Amino acid sequence: MDDRRQLFRNRVYYGGELAFNGRTSTLTCIVRNFSARGAKIEIEGSAVLPDKLDFTVERKGLSCLARLVWRSRAEAGLVFTDPHAADAIVPLDWARKLAASERTNRRLQSRIEQLRAQY
Repeated sequence: MDDRRQLFRNRVYYGGELAFNGRTSTLTCIVRNFSARGAKIEIEGSAVLPDKLDFTVERKGLSCLARLVWRSRAEAGLVFTDPHAADAIVPLDWARKLAASERTNRRLQSRIEQLRAQY
């Protein structure tokens, strides 16, 4: 495969997490190389990944949107969507707080629907 990257990627061994379906589905992965614009990951069953997903590397304090650009049986390549946009990379603690707030909101909406159904 031709290497068409614009930036050099450092070899790393980080734990990562991929989230999709509104962050209701998550998979863990191993980040094998990393740059400001993308990463190569190792994952079981990369063929089941959607084209767009949320990518988190806790060790780097990174949470951003990513696009799948290639995949093989056990590996995949990600490019971070618009790495220069201010809203593309979200601090990890903010992403966790947002996910927790969304879960709480879904539980409250469900409870409201239950109460409405009773009356």
